[in-house]
Amino acid sequence: MRNSHLLEEKAEINRLLNNIKKEYEEGIQPVLAHNNPKMFGNCHKIPKLKKIQINRGLGLAAQNTNILKKSIEEFTKITGQKPVITKSKKAIAGFKIREDMELGLTVTLRGEKMYTFLTKLIFFTFAQIRDFRGLSVRSFDKAGNYSFGLKEQLIFPEIDYEDVVQVQGFTITLVISSYSKKTVFNNIFNGMVLLKFLRFPLNDSGYYERYESLQDISQVWDRKKHLRRKRWAQE
Repeated sequence: MRNSHLLEEKAEINRLLNNIKKEYEEGIQPVLAHNNPKMFGNCHKIPKLKKIQINRGLGLAAQNTNILKKSIEEFTKITGQKPVITKSKKAIAGFKIREDMELGLTVTLRGEKMYTFLTKLIFFTFAQIRDFRGLSVRSFDKAGNYSFGLKEQLIFPEIDYEDVVQVQGFTITLVISSYSKKTVFNNIFNGMVLLKFLRFPLNDSGYYERYESLQDISQVWDRKKHLRRKRWAQE
């Protein structure tokens, strides 16, 4: 029985590696709709990945032409798309920042480039992180989007160690869209469901496996909110 599950898991991973977009449309979407028709009966309610945003803040170092040029080259190699230079909206004298000053880089991936980057990220890049134990399930925002940081660019296969002048990281945001009830719980739950099907390495998602149904989890969240409000009222 255990070997059967291992074979199914390997087959699922191979399908995602082959074409993650096709597997989502032909494999993940029908499974969600079939297993929970009440929540995902409408195809527009099924969570899907809308875009991936990758950001790097350079601060005052962006004024150095060589550093800025090197970061642009790294972004282009990693994402296959030229980044946009982010600039300050107003002057802040205490931080020596002028208005319209170059401070960082950002890239927004959609379509095929988004799925290509996601495949590389899940199955190749995370494996290069030393002592990697997964990502926290608590990094979802209220809209159900997932954000996390990477400390260095060397974990990407396109980057040559000898070409790196300065070790710099990224902030990556997976923007997830779902047309469910606009509540924080539903947004986060939909994001967790999607990332779990995509084999995203969430290390503490097993916290919710102790509950038998979605209603049990919802009740726990309601109790926690009630206790927080009670504590705030006492303070």
